[in-house]
Amino acid sequence: MARHVGHTSTKGIKMRASAYLDIAERTFGSRGSLAFLRWALAIVFLWFGGMKFTSYEAHGNAPLIDHSPIMSWLNVLFGVQGASYVIGSIELSTAVMLILGAFNAAASALGAAMSSVTFVITLSFFLTTPGVAEPTAGGFPAISAPIGQFLLKDLVLLAASVNLLLASIRVHPK
Repeated sequence: MARHVGHTSTKGIKMRASAYLDIAERTFGSRGSLAFLRWALAIVFLWFGGMKFTSYEAHGNAPLIDHSPIMSWLNVLFGVQGASYVIGSIELSTAVMLILGAFNAAASALGAAMSSVTFVITLSFFLTTPGVAEPTAGGFPAISAPIGQFLLKDLVLLAASVNLLLASIRVHPK
């Protein structure tokens, strides 16, 4: 009997929690996990985007951008700090779309798409940035801590972004 009462109590807690974690996506699974992905990504983009307005971040990212065939034009056209301002503005816009996406499916899809593109681009740095492979450990697939491991985390962020994007655009029967 006590086991049954505990189960009902847990179900009641889950039902109350889901009311606070409601999101715009339509899904068959736990919408709470999608809300967690959304807010985690929004925090990442707010933080990273804000940091792009500092000299520290601009100069730290300059070598990654310089070696990227996709983004190197930014440093040429805007300079190191200007390129960082452009990227920071895009990242802050992504955060805004992710936040608005909690209430609107179109904003959710746009924010998740912007997030996905961001991490596809940063993962391309894996192929273009010198120092990704660690020569003292035998080269690739051994990756360096400062560059290789820094970039590899974006694989998880890409997976979270694509998961949110697919949930945003998925059409479910009513």
